[in-house]
Amino acid sequence: MKVSAEQPKIIVVGSSSIDLVLNTSFHPEPNETVIAQKSETFFGGKGANQSVGTARLGASTFFIGCVGIDPYGQQILRNLVDENVNVGFVHEDLDHATGTAYVTAAHGKNAIVVVPSANYCLEPKHLESAERFFSTADLVLTQLEIPMSVVEKTYEFAKKYNKKLGIYASPAARISEEILEYASFIVAKSNELSIIFGEESREKILRKYPNKLFVRDDANSTIYHNGSEMKYHRNDPEDMPNKMGMGDAFTSGFSIALCHGNEIDDCVKFGNDVSLKVAQKRGSQTGLPKLKDFGL
Repeated sequence: MKVSAEQPKIIVVGSSSIDLVLNTSFHPEPNETVIAQKSETFFGGKGANQSVGTARLGASTFFIGCVGIDPYGQQILRNLVDENVNVGFVHEDLDHATGTAYVTAAHGKNAIVVVPSANYCLEPKHLESAERFFSTADLVLTQLEIPMSVVEKTYEFAKKYNKKLGIYASPAARISEEILEYASFIVAKSNELSIIFGEESREKILRKYPNKLFVRDDANSTIYHNGSEMKYHRNDPEDMPNKMGMGDAFTSGFSIALCHGNEIDDCVKFGNDVSLKVAQKRGSQTGLPKLKDFGL
């Protein structure tokens, strides 16, 4: 992958959370109690993950989100600042707690319950104070752990200033055709395509969005259509202690490669490489790499 001399400027509009992980022997069934071997706490939220991911890979990153005025919110803001992410446009909500995610981890699989809380208090008006930064950004990133009205406002600003727009379409929701057509790239999970795009075959959906839609699965595999054929990239980790945040890591790596002017195939390869790194450590942000980790 080539790296230009220019530092990419990226705006991330999205969620942040504290991830509370319970490590168990198996996932509990209804009316069943399970004893956890240990509990762990990590920084998470798809927006915060991508902010840290792109900042560690050399971008000047601005995060627009919402936290509560509570200890978790302060911890998240402090962590983002420590990661060189600009948090000047993070809204602090007086009435709602900071978002949390409760994760039961067993046998390499996660059962996750997300409590959006303050993340759902982010409003389109909160983006307006940051509008001037959209005019100078190289790329705008968003995900779907925030209200769709905010995603739509993010699209409006990206379109107004003719900026690249990247969407990690998770958790899956129906996105307007207008936004899908404008987006520079869309990352989606293989088992959620019907929610986002409707009841068509995966191949037909991929053909409809050549070099734009990148479909991921749990094995660190990415598939897309380049306009003439299907393309596959897969990095099977020898050991995968963590599957949380792999999609965010892929999106971060892909975004950085794209901002540096790389071809789509190289962007996908680099995204997979970044995702492989994050899978090797516990937590969505812990294993996010820096450019020097790839000799760049």
